[in-house]
Amino acid sequence: MPRLSADERRDQLVEAAIAVMIRDGVAKATTRAIATEAGAPLGAFHYCFRSKQELLHAVIDRIMRRTLVPTATTTAEDDDRPPYEIIRETLHAYWDGIRRSPAEQMVTYELTQFALRQPDLTDVARRQYAHYLSVYGEYLEAVARAARIRWTVDVPVLARHGLGLMDGLTLNWLIDRDDAQAEAALDEYARYLGTVAGR
Repeated sequence: MPRLSADERRDQLVEAAIAVMIRDGVAKATTRAIATEAGAPLGAFHYCFRSKQELLHAVIDRIMRRTLVPTATTTAEDDDRPPYEIIRETLHAYWDGIRRSPAEQMVTYELTQFALRQPDLTDVARRQYAHYLSVYGEYLEAVARAARIRWTVDVPVLARHGLGLMDGLTLNWLIDRDDAQAEAALDEYARYLGTVAGR
């Protein structure tokens, strides 16, 4: 087996940590459990990370980069459909991703709460949600271009409103797994966005 570089080993341990958290929860993601998952000696963990907090920084950054948010990248800018239909399509595409990855979604909430309770990790939780807001704003701008509309509400306000709504909707669904109600709420949100879409 080829020897891994320090960067490759760090990457392996981060992915192993995510796997353990998805399977067993954040509380059970001990350094030993993570090293075992990675098939690495415990010493490799301490060689790559100065502390478990440093690993959690890396884990949150990794999940933050790949956590799903709505996207309009698949919507052509010459789409002639009404704005509501374009918005609804992109929101449902996002929701399909949520439904495919419930365990990873649960980990994102666990990690956020954990980070907020750790003085040396609270900045990570803030960066996490600042990133989500930024990407959500980009989504709204992309939808506006695709549907040839302009938002009548400031995009930063609309992004915060949408992120809060999606966060709540996702958490509710993780609890009750009621697909019909989640999709009905998603359609209602799409209708709301249609009301703040001007020409």
